[in-house]
Amino acid sequence: MRIAVSTPNGNVGRHVTRMLVQSGVRPVLLMRHPEHLSDELRDYVDVAAADSWHPDEVIAATRGVDAVYWVDPTPFSADPLGDYARATEAIVGAVRENGLSRVVFQSSVGAEKRGGAGEIDGLASTEAALDELAASSERDLDVCHLRCGYFFSNLALGLAALRAGDLETVLPLDQGMPWVAPRDIAEVVALTLLSTAWSGRRVQAVHGPENLSWAHVASLLTSELGHDVTVRRVEDDVMRQRYLEAGLPPALGEALLGMSTGLRDDFTPEQKRSLVSTTPTTLRSWVRDELIPLL
Repeated sequence: MRIAVSTPNGNVGRHVTRMLVQSGVRPVLLMRHPEHLSDELRDYVDVAAADSWHPDEVIAATRGVDAVYWVDPTPFSADPLGDYARATEAIVGAVRENGLSRVVFQSSVGAEKRGGAGEIDGLASTEAALDELAASSERDLDVCHLRCGYFFSNLALGLAALRAGDLETVLPLDQGMPWVAPRDIAEVVALTLLSTAWSGRRVQAVHGPENLSWAHVASLLTSELGHDVTVRRVEDDVMRQRYLEAGLPPALGEALLGMSTGLRDDFTPEQKRSLVSTTPTTLRSWVRDELIPLL
């Protein structure tokens, strides 16, 4: 089976690539900047220049491919949902034009709402488009949506705030939610790509080892970082202003804010925590192995 990997340098994709190589697969890496390929991978992978927002490039890069691990790139523009629409067009076009038979799509907890969850709505649109394609008579397609929890690696986006010990959220401090290590997601991706035990449409939650609240996270960070770390709950308008002060386009700020507010009130994940959705890496071990070296 010929497997393509999008965003191979991402938090999850870099692990997926190595896992596939270690399993004996020679993956095709879809890279916006092929020159950024690490030297250690050159003898084990093929590289195709492709921007995941450009359907023609993705279609050309996936000719001869059977399966793909697909990630909608993180938008940075003034039209974030438009960016998701372009990424959706790219993967749908690749399936249609090249006869891809399997897609493992990195989605998110909250995509099941199909609206009202900010940036996650873009992932929901990709899910829906792939489902429609799989249900049609024109293509024999197996598709698995991985509904992932909150990435541990999101903490690394605010290193200055962590050093200062001052974090903010719009969520209730005692509200638990799934948190997960990117490497654990990658393991599920690789196993799902390679498994012959499933077909059709599948939804797989990736919930990490336990639900965590921001109060619990602050306590853990305090004990591991060696200084007090507090998390304050702020009003939505305060967080909205933070995004604007950081220079984000208003629509992108709203999309980011909506990921939290959309899952804050009266939301229960469609997939309950189970043996299937629970992955092993704890936040404490991730902080020790990956966050502290960055600080």
